[in-house]
Amino acid sequence: MPEILVLYYSTHGATRQMAQLIARGIESEGATARLRTVPRISTVCEAIEASVPDAGAPYAELADLQECIAVALGSPTRFGNMAAPMKYFWDGTVGDWLKGSLIGKPACVFTSTGSMHGGNESTLLTMMLPLLHHGMLIVGTPYSETMLSTTASGGTPYGPSHVAGSESNQPLSAEEKQLCIAQGKRLANIALKLAAAE
Repeated sequence: MPEILVLYYSTHGATRQMAQLIARGIESEGATARLRTVPRISTVCEAIEASVPDAGAPYAELADLQECIAVALGSPTRFGNMAAPMKYFWDGTVGDWLKGSLIGKPACVFTSTGSMHGGNESTLLTMMLPLLHHGMLIVGTPYSETMLSTTASGGTPYGPSHVAGSESNQPLSAEEKQLCIAQGKRLANIALKLAAAE
């Protein structure tokens, strides 16, 4: 069964919950979601993460990008940009870029931020940049998803978003959950059509 990589970094758990909902949408379309995360990074050179996380998804490997037919990429917002661990992972994909191994694969992005205007849209846009450099096809959230017009929490045409609150403890709203599932379905539907056409 074709696999779609759901690659995320999560600090307080909201981005992980979004990844799981996107995976649910992917699997409802007949693909398999491969959930992966990235390790924290440190400015202290001697500090290293265990090779296997204590809990949650396994750490991503570059092979995951090549083996999957599409990618859903998620990160919390850090000053309007993706978190450093996710940026570090993508900085290590130069080999894939040189080979062109990701060209033509569909991808989407998702994020969680502490406040309504905390940079969720700019984070989504900046997460698209390495994907575009790889020649990937960006899959947004169309306004046919009516929750985009009614949500009072997260949700953008660039991809699903969540407003976690200043204490990072706000649960995902019903609209945020629905938009995550819808994004997973849309990504899987497009990826499966493209894969079948090859």
